[in-house]
Amino acid sequence: MRYGTTLRNVIPSLFCTFFLGFGSLSALAQKPVARITAEISNEQRTPIAGSRSPHALAADDAGAVPAGTKLEGMTLIFSRTTAQEADLQALLAAQQDPTSPIYHQWLTVDQFAARFGVTDADIAKTTAWLQAQGFTVDRVSRSKDRIVFSGEAQQVASAFSPLRYYKSDGEKRYAPSADISIPTALSGIVKDVANLSNFRARPHVRLNHSQAVASPNFTSSQTSSHYLTPGDITTIYDVKAAYNAGYTGTGQSIAIMGQSAVVVSDIEKFQTAAGLPIKDPTLTLVPNTGSSTVYTGDESESDLDLEYSGGIAKGATIFFVYTGSSSNNGVFDSIAYAVDTQLATILSVSYGLCETELSASNFSSYNGVLEQAAAQGQTVIVSSGDDGSTSCNDATTLTTAQRQALVVSFPASSQYVTALGGTEFTAAAVATTNTTYWQAASGSDVISSALSYMPEMVWNDDSAANGLSSGGGGVSSMAPRPTWQTGVTGIPSGNFRLVPDISLTSSASNAGYLYCSSDTTVGITGSCSNGFRDANSVYLTVAGGTSFAAPVFAGMLAIINQKLNSTGQGNIDPTLYTLASNAANYASAFHDITVGTNACTAGTCSTAGASAYAATTGYDQATGLGSIDLYNLLTLWPTNAATATLAATTTTVSAASNTVASGVSDVITITVASGSSTVTTVPAGTLTITVDGTTTTKTLALSTAGTATYTFSSTIAGAHVIKAVYSGSAIYAASTGTATVTVGAAGSGTGSFTLGATAVNLTAGNSGTSTVTVTPAGGYTGTVAFNVTVSGSLSNACYTLNNAAITSTTAVTSALTIYTSSTACATVSSVSGSGMRKITSTGVSRLESNSLPASPSNKADIAVAGMLCLGLFGWRSRKLRLYVVLSLVTAIGFGISGCGSSGSNSTTTATTNATKGSYTLTITGTDSATSTITATTTTTLTIN
Repeated sequence: MRYGTTLRNVIPSLFCTFFLGFGSLSALAQKPVARITAEISNEQRTPIAGSRSPHALAADDAGAVPAGTKLEGMTLIFSRTTAQEADLQALLAAQQDPTSPIYHQWLTVDQFAARFGVTDADIAKTTAWLQAQGFTVDRVSRSKDRIVFSGEAQQVASAFSPLRYYKSDGEKRYAPSADISIPTALSGIVKDVANLSNFRARPHVRLNHSQAVASPNFTSSQTSSHYLTPGDITTIYDVKAAYNAGYTGTGQSIAIMGQSAVVVSDIEKFQTAAGLPIKDPTLTLVPNTGSSTVYTGDESESDLDLEYSGGIAKGATIFFVYTGSSSNNGVFDSIAYAVDTQLATILSVSYGLCETELSASNFSSYNGVLEQAAAQGQTVIVSSGDDGSTSCNDATTLTTAQRQALVVSFPASSQYVTALGGTEFTAAAVATTNTTYWQAASGSDVISSALSYMPEMVWNDDSAANGLSSGGGGVSSMAPRPTWQTGVTGIPSGNFRLVPDISLTSSASNAGYLYCSSDTTVGITGSCSNGFRDANSVYLTVAGGTSFAAPVFAGMLAIINQKLNSTGQGNIDPTLYTLASNAANYASAFHDITVGTNACTAGTCSTAGASAYAATTGYDQATGLGSIDLYNLLTLWPTNAATATLAATTTTVSAASNTVASGVSDVITITVASGSSTVTTVPAGTLTITVDGTTTTKTLALSTAGTATYTFSSTIAGAHVIKAVYSGSAIYAASTGTATVTVGAAGSGTGSFTLGATAVNLTAGNSGTSTVTVTPAGGYTGTVAFNVTVSGSLSNACYTLNNAAITSTTAVTSALTIYTSSTACATVSSVSGSGMRKITSTGVSRLESNSLPASPSNKADIAVAGMLCLGLFGWRSRKLRLYVVLSLVTAIGFGISGCGSSGSNSTTTATTNATKGSYTLTITGTDSATSTITATTTTTLTIN
C-alpha cells in the first residue's frame, strides 16, 4: 500500500475539515468502528501479499530454525481504512499550509490513536488470538496500531510462516520462507507482522579511523592534512553566526535512532576533545527488545550520531533510542518507539535498507510510522546511503543484478522524511598547502582550522580496490512523488520520490570527520584517550559517510526550531523546496553543487549503474538542492505568526531517581524558565504531562517560581518517557521537556549505583590490589557482579573480584586482586564473580583498513595505506570503510592534529610474566537481576 491519495479523496476531506470544524484538529476525529466481524479461525487463512523477505532465497537456504528458538519484539501491525488514510493525508496537507487554521498544530499520540488507530474491541480480539497461539503479548502501542508479542519459532510457524536460515557472505540469518499467512478474519485489518526476521538495517558510515589529527576543522602539524570536528562544520556552513545570535538549540530535543548500546564515556571524551561542555545523552532501551547489548559496527555509528548532533546543537537535549540483544529487532523499532512516545521533535536516522530489500508490507508498515511522525510534528532526518546510485551494493544477500541496479535507500526515500546526501570538498580546497580555507599548522596541530565555506562537489570516493563510497541518490520505486517536490530548476518529471533533498560533506578522506568510539571495528587501542588521539597519542579515529550529514543537519534544525520558538515542524521538505524555488533565496541559503557524479566510477558496476547521476544546476539526484548556509537559511525560514513575537522558554524535567522499583512513587520536578535575555518574568501557565505518549495530567499549574511536581509510579518494567508540555502565555512561547525513568521488574534490583577504584602498582610476576567501591543511590539494594577489561593487549594477567552485596545506603568495597604471571593465571574462569578470571581486551594493537585515503599530497599516509589495506573487506556488510593513517608524534603538544608520518606497531612476545607498562582498566558492575542497572569506572595498572 502506498500513501499517496487521489485528489478525489483529498478534496472531500479538506472540505469537511473547514466546513465542519473551521480547521480544528478534532473536526474529522470520527471514532473508528470495529473491523473484525468474524471469528478468528486458523482454518481459513489469507496470505499477506508481498510479505516474503527478498533475502529468503532458496539458493541460500541453510535449514529450519529450531522449534524452541525464542523471538522477542515481534509486532503485528494494523492497517488504516481508506477513509482514515484520506483523512490523514488531508490533515498533513493542512498542517503544512501557512494559510490553514491548523498550520503547525500537531496531534498528540492520544489524538492520533483516537483518529487513526483501531478499536479496543479489535485489539482485544487480536490479542486473544495471539495468546491462543501460545504467544505472550508484551504491549499495545499508544497509537493503537500495533501489538508487540514474543514466542518461539514453532509458534511463528503455526501462526504465520515457517522460519528458515539463509546463509550468505559468511553470515547466517533467518526469515519466513514464504509470504506471511494470517487468519482470513484478520486480513482486512492486519497489514504486516514485523520482526520475524533478523536481517537488520545497515549503518551509513565510511569509517576513517586512527589518525594523528583531531579537533574542529583540524590541521595536522605532521602532515598538514585536514580533518573535521563540530568547530569546522560551524565555520564552513555558517552556523557560528547563529550561535552569535543566541541560537544553540536550547529547549529543543533530538532523538538518535540506534540498534546497539554505547559507552557514554566515548561521548564525553569527544566533547572534551572538541572543547564542548560535558552533556550526556539520555539513553532509552526500547522495551521488549532484550537486554542492553553492544553490537560492533552499530556502536560506532551511534557514537558519531550522538557526538555530532549534540556537537552542532550544543544547547539541545539529546536522546538515544536503541534496541537490545534480541537480534530480530533493530532501528525501525527504535523509530516506532520514538514516534509512539513522541519522545523528541527531531529524529535522526543514519541507517537504511535499499528498497529492493523491502517487502511491500515492510514498506507500508515502516512508512506508516513516518507518516504518523509528520502528523505529530516530528521531523525525521535520514542519511541517503553511501553506495551512490546503486544503494543495494552492500546487500550481499541479493543477486549481482539486484546489487548493481539503480535503486535508493529507505527510509531516506520516504516522502515523510528529509533525506541527506553527500558532498566533498574539491581537491584544491583540501590541499595541504591551501591557506585560503584552512589555518596552517606551525609546530602543533590546529583545532578548528577551517576559515570559511569552501567549494564542494558530489561526494564520490569510489575505488577499484575498496568498492563504492559515494552519496546515495536516485528515484524511489515505492514512494510516490510528493506534491512539494517541484518548482526548482533541475527536478525531472516523474511519478516517484527523488532522493536526496539536501547534502553536506561526507567524505572520509577529503576531509574526514574526527570522532570517538570504543567499537572494536575501529582497530584502535583507546580511541580518544588523549584528546582525539589514541592511548599512545598516535592515532586518530576518522570517518565519513552520510551518517555524519544526518545528525549534523539534525543539530542545525534544532537551531532553526529554537529561533522559531517551535515545538516541532513535522516534515520540513515543503518549506525547503518552497524556499529553493525562489532564485534569490536559493542563491542565499543553498550552495548549488554542479560538479561531479554519484555514479559508480570504479569497481564492479552495471552499465545502468555507471550512468547516473550527475550534478546539474539546481536540483539533482546526486546532491538534491545542494548544501546550505545555515544562518541565511535561518533568516529566510518562515515564522509562525502566532509564536514569532513570543519570548522563548525552556522546560526541564528531572526525576528524583532515574531508576525505581515496581510500584514505587518517583517525584518528577518540572521547571519552566525564560529563554530570553531581555524577558525575565517567571513564566506562568499550565503543563500537560504525558507518560509514554499517553496524557495523564492536562492542566498542571506552575507555581510562582515556575515549577511544578508530578508523581510517577508504574508496575510495568522498563524505560518510561515522561514529557511535560508548557502551554505558553501571552508573553512566552510553549516548550517541552522530557525525562526517562526505568522501572525495575518485580523482585529485581532497583535504584542505581556508582563505582570507584584505586590504582594498582606492582612488579611483573607479582600481584597487587585495588579497592573497588560501590556507592548505592535511589534506594538501590542488590548484588553487583563485576567484569574487568583492559584497553589494548595484556597477556599473562588475570584477576579476582568478588561480587558486592548492597543491603543499605552505605557504600561497600570489594578487593580487586591482579596477578601478572602465567603460573598464577594457569586456571581462569569465564563466570562473572567466580574465581580467577582473565582480563579481556577491548581493542587490538594493530590497525586494519578496508579503504584508505590516497591523496598525492600525503605520501606518508599513502605508504601506510599500502601496508594496511588488507583485512576488513568482511566488514562491508556493516557498511564500514576504515581509513587508517599512522602518524608519529614528533613533538610534545602535537596532541590532536592531523600529522601522519610513517610508523609501526610493536609486537610483544609472550613471556612468563605480563609485559611491563601502564594500562587502563575498565571495571564494569552490573546488578545480577537487572542488567540495565550498571556502572563503570576506570583505574590505572602499572607493571614495573
